[in-house]
Amino acid sequence: MRNVPLKIVHVAYPAIGEFSGWGMSPAPLPEDLVQFQEQQAHTVIDDAIAIAEAAIDGADHLQISSDLLWSTLVPTLVGLTKEAQMMVVGCRGQGALSRLLLGSVSTALVHHAHCPVAVIHGDAPRPAGFDRAPVLVGVDGSPASELATAIAFGEASWRGVGLVALHAWSDADWPEFPVLDPSAIKATAEEVLAQRLAGWHERYPDVTVRRVVTFDHPARHLLEQSESAQLVVVGSHGRGGFGGMLLGSVSTTIVHAAHVPVIVARQR
Repeated sequence: MRNVPLKIVHVAYPAIGEFSGWGMSPAPLPEDLVQFQEQQAHTVIDDAIAIAEAAIDGADHLQISSDLLWSTLVPTLVGLTKEAQMMVVGCRGQGALSRLLLGSVSTALVHHAHCPVAVIHGDAPRPAGFDRAPVLVGVDGSPASELATAIAFGEASWRGVGLVALHAWSDADWPEFPVLDPSAIKATAEEVLAQRLAGWHERYPDVTVRRVVTFDHPARHLLEQSESAQLVVVGSHGRGGFGGMLLGSVSTTIVHAAHVPVIVARQR
């Protein structure tokens, strides 16, 4: 959709021989073990290239390159995000407990990457009409939310679908306050949301936007709306976050609990 090159990267941790019992010199590794590890790494890359080529029409026009890197996994991938437009990862890896929570690599990237990170929940079923479902974005007015809005409009335009923009007036779990006028609060929130989206309407006139305003529980409402969306875009931290905050509580919940792809709008 973006008409940009795709780089497929596999980071393999180099095998290290065990220390001998009498000194600090590592015992040499069997030659066939080293060859096996390298063969497996190349197989991973070859399979990934084949999947990418088979996934789209006109694969001849897609520029695909690959890198096999022998290094520590997370620092290497985080470093690569400094020069990437977007990093795409699966939601779980190969660890024994990988199905319980977000994978350690995915978690590290959504906390530390220098570009937007797309987390793909590959085990979720795709219902009929999934390709026509809208893109969903959480809007709270923070700088990270502004980047999320920009990404969401671009994604909706590329995919030829509508956009659902959800704004929660409060991040807190408020009790019932009879002194508050719900209609006045909603009107103010709708005005704020309209202002946040105004410039993007002009830039993407092809994108139909449905605005949703809620009072609280933004994560819960985003998850509910995500059930009928094909993609969710969230900021890396919201109004409650401070400058050095890694990932906001709403974003964390969405990345872990959503069943559709999620883009975390991390900034450089």
